[in-house]
Amino acid sequence: MHLPIVSLITFTPLVGALVVAVLPSRYPDAIRRTALAFALLAWVMSLGLLAAYAFGPAGFQFGETADWIPTFGIQYNVGVDGLSVLMLVLTTTLSWISILASFGPIKDRVKGYMISFLVLEVGMIGVFVALDLFLFYIYWEIVLVPMYLIIGIWGGSNRIYATMKFVLYTLVGSLLMLVAILATAFAFQSSHGGSWTGAFDFIQLQRYAAGGGFADNLQILAFLALFLAFAIKVPMFPFHTWLPDAHTEAPTAGSVILAGVLLKLGAYGLIRFAVPLYPYAAHTFAWPIIGLSVVAIVYGAIVSIVQPDLKRLVAYSSVSHMGFVTLGIFVFSATAYQGAVLQMINHGLITGGLFLLVGVVYERTHDRTIAKMGGLASKMPIWATVFGFFILASAGLPGLSGFVGEFLVFVGSFGVAPIISVSSIIVMVLAATYLLWMFQRVAFGTVTDFLTGLGGHLTDMTRVEAVTLVPLAFMIVVLGLFPSLVLDFLRTPAQAFLAAAAAVHG
Repeated sequence: MHLPIVSLITFTPLVGALVVAVLPSRYPDAIRRTALAFALLAWVMSLGLLAAYAFGPAGFQFGETADWIPTFGIQYNVGVDGLSVLMLVLTTTLSWISILASFGPIKDRVKGYMISFLVLEVGMIGVFVALDLFLFYIYWEIVLVPMYLIIGIWGGSNRIYATMKFVLYTLVGSLLMLVAILATAFAFQSSHGGSWTGAFDFIQLQRYAAGGGFADNLQILAFLALFLAFAIKVPMFPFHTWLPDAHTEAPTAGSVILAGVLLKLGAYGLIRFAVPLYPYAAHTFAWPIIGLSVVAIVYGAIVSIVQPDLKRLVAYSSVSHMGFVTLGIFVFSATAYQGAVLQMINHGLITGGLFLLVGVVYERTHDRTIAKMGGLASKMPIWATVFGFFILASAGLPGLSGFVGEFLVFVGSFGVAPIISVSSIIVMVLAATYLLWMFQRVAFGTVTDFLTGLGGHLTDMTRVEAVTLVPLAFMIVVLGLFPSLVLDFLRTPAQAFLAAAAAVHG
């Protein structure tokens, strides 16, 4: 019997939350360090899991199964493949970085904040490792509560509006997802003599779907329900309107996790569940989804150009960058699939870094208005240098990881839809426009009266702030030069994804 490493990683943050809960609130530093220690422990174990992962075998590794609600065939069933192990490491990495980044900014209700963040990490990890649809849904819902608290309690002045919008959008999608999961389970149960065994087991459901088991009508309805839930989380155009408000009002670490991991939950759901279980419906709606993806790519870039607020600019840029992910998924190409997953990781690293850097400025100025920030490079030269690095990575500079993912999506989609591929490439120019123009206005030129009035309060980056950014910058360079470090994990999952998508029985 092997070590239940997946469960250990999943529930280590929960143990940390329980330990933090019993610590006296009058010791905020001890609470912060304890939360960071458990997040780091989960991260170290996830790196061990990554190192132990075997490239060759198809299917899921490090599986753990136990009966949970046997009457309905519901199990605690977890495991990882190349896709989920990468997303698991991304989650644990950004989690400890976000907790460390919260040491200075979060001064009130520190215990509640750290508990919320650790529980949030449990939910995010669980989504990526769950192989039972009911278990997946439980983890999906767990994520909602702590993020609601993080934005609603520690967010900005308009946090209540942003939180309610975030919850309502996500809840609508979640309820539709639950209906789709139940309909799928009932259809499987009815076709197996009334037995619930395997009715929520993803592996058995996928095998049944590959054999043409699910009727076309069920596929259409269930796919639409799941697609809406996942599209809201991505978020795809036109379901994106909750994102800028949530980012603007969330604390810095909340924005990092929101962009770095929570948006990836939607894309992961499309790859893992929506397409393999309902391939006929996925092909039926592929072109409309590709069209929405291109609209999101172009729309997000254009709207970013005119944003006056640093956070909203980065938020709208996420809509554009995540459009490449959904485009790469639904052209059904191995190259585009690998590019889409690599883009998911790149976006988490780069956009997470950008939000951290915006947070550095906000902690000193309590403002994010671009027009007020002119000349920051002369006041904060180290910050400006690091900010410029992440700007170039987001703009897709060759040699950095932001370039490789989008390039693979371009290559993979060109053979399927050359006009759409070329249209998406043009957006690279728009990305350079809004990112470099914003950097020029913020970092260079004459120091504004607003910054001058801050006097000695406008200091450069601290050691803690630098520590949060060094791992992200390191990975951006390494993956830009050696993308095979990620792509090697995706070869087998890409083949399995394409095989599942090809099982169309319309």
